[in-house]
Amino acid sequence: MRTVLGYVLIILLIPLSVLTFYYADAEAGKVQNFDDYVEEKIVINEVDLPQASEIRDTNGTVYVELHQPNRIVKEGDKIPAFLKELFIQSEDKHFYEHSGIDAAAVIRAFMVNAQSDEIEQGASTITQQVARNIYLTQDRTLARKIAEVLYSYQIEKTLEKDQILDLYLNVIFFNHNVYGVESAAQYYFQKPVEQLSKAQMAFIAAIPNNPSLYDPEARFENTKTRQERLIDIMAREEFITPEEAEQIKSETITLKVRPRLDRYPDYSTYVMSEFKDLISASEGFDQQLLNAEGEARTAIQEKLDKRVAEIISSGIVINTALDPNVQTKAVDAVNNVLAGSSIQASAAVIGNQSHDIVALSGGRGFQKTDFNRAFQGYRQPGSTIKPLLDYAPYMETYGAGVNYLVSADKFCNSSYCPKNYSEKEYGMVTLKEALTKSYNTAAIRLFMRTGIERSFSYLEKFDFNRINEDDYNPAAALGGIDGFTTLEMAGAYTSFVDGTFTKPHAITSVTDLQGKKLYAWEDKPVRIWSTNTTYKMREMLTSVVKNGTEKKANFAAPYIGGKTGTTNYVRDLWFVGLTEGYTAAVWTGKDRYESEYEGIRYMESYAPHQLIWRRIMR
Repeated sequence: MRTVLGYVLIILLIPLSVLTFYYADAEAGKVQNFDDYVEEKIVINEVDLPQASEIRDTNGTVYVELHQPNRIVKEGDKIPAFLKELFIQSEDKHFYEHSGIDAAAVIRAFMVNAQSDEIEQGASTITQQVARNIYLTQDRTLARKIAEVLYSYQIEKTLEKDQILDLYLNVIFFNHNVYGVESAAQYYFQKPVEQLSKAQMAFIAAIPNNPSLYDPEARFENTKTRQERLIDIMAREEFITPEEAEQIKSETITLKVRPRLDRYPDYSTYVMSEFKDLISASEGFDQQLLNAEGEARTAIQEKLDKRVAEIISSGIVINTALDPNVQTKAVDAVNNVLAGSSIQASAAVIGNQSHDIVALSGGRGFQKTDFNRAFQGYRQPGSTIKPLLDYAPYMETYGAGVNYLVSADKFCNSSYCPKNYSEKEYGMVTLKEALTKSYNTAAIRLFMRTGIERSFSYLEKFDFNRINEDDYNPAAALGGIDGFTTLEMAGAYTSFVDGTFTKPHAITSVTDLQGKKLYAWEDKPVRIWSTNTTYKMREMLTSVVKNGTEKKANFAAPYIGGKTGTTNYVRDLWFVGLTEGYTAAVWTGKDRYESEYEGIRYMESYAPHQLIWRRIMR
């Protein structure tokens, strides 16, 4: 009943609209031509339809689809003529004849639909639907309807009919956040639209008339019934023969719905965070944020967020260094080694040649909305800091070799008197032995001899986020620093590959859907260690794994080296190391502890950090 009343109201409004146009034209004519007046008030700009973006791995395979909305724009010449005609005959039979508004169609639709008690023909023209879907809202108000008429009038003046039809076929809604015929074909049948059968074309063409009523997933029979009605219309209008119509209707429709791709959440959540950083750096937002505070900073952040969303909705490809095999190994290693435990972990793996991030584990049982420990969790590094802050800077400063002697006896600096883990003294030992056995007093002696400022001058090159002036004290030599992330530690250890550091990234480039490069990181390698220092550190790190307490991480490899780290009360267990191909860091611990002195000492002998690292790298 409401449908009938609605059509009656529309019919009554048509003469009113015509009179409104007539008098508006007459009045406007006193000042300027009516066409000029409408053109001035309603500007039809070139349309860039929002469409889906995607994230690809190192092999070029899509593993995440970013639907804002799910639309794949299809060029008009690639959309089958049969599908176009289906929409014209069911939605706007006189599309190529009217000028955007078809009053006769409203009356005709009212009569046809009243007789069938179904919405067999639409009352709005295709042009009106384009106006509504691109330039206006879906509000059912008189003001919106009048605006729709004006926009339709101007669209018809600005665009060719085929352009309007192409726009329509790319904007219409097919339920489940799917827009446009190409996305509908791929969503419901996993085929490009040009590969659909005529039965499948008619099936998807049935949906937009009432996406809720004709939802193929929830109301398949409704959709099938309307599909057959559309086929009958095509036969009646002689686009197909009655025999072909029956053949098309008899074809079995089997949905093959493909859910949105969203794999490797540990890695993809970092990609999206890094993407925002890339846009910020590329378009100058990072410089604006440097000195901004309060409301000004908030406004810049909001502008950046809006810009990121705008770029994603434009249809882009984010190419990444993700290696699916290594990623799977990293996630499985964390989940399996810590299965049934209350302990958490994170892992980061970087390719030695590219310096790109190839895998990340954000935690045991990680889900997309979880806290990602790989790049968001800041923890004290323990003894994993020693190669970076104590040994390599000392060797770089003094040219010391691996057999240079240093005291591993007791040490005090004012009231700060750290002890070796065993609480024993070892006399004079070589640098190799001191690192292999992780003697604390030897490491802090090297740190103090080099000097706090000079030692930190090397560390600052690694772009650690949370190093501050409070960290410049003797305790830093043993890991008493505010905190590093697992990813930061893996990145820093890549400097022991060839002596240089390049900030690791997941994103290798961002392109449009045609492959044109839009954004890419421009980081250059920074020399940290000399070739001699790098060679000596690699030798010592190998000794750590093969002769020290890190033997559970060891396996047969052309090269392997690394260092463990344990913080006070065994609250954190680290292993950071490298092979010929990869550098990886693993952290294990708890997110929160109930008391200041609580730790995971009971896990220390099991060495989950080393076991996870070995499973990933072997």
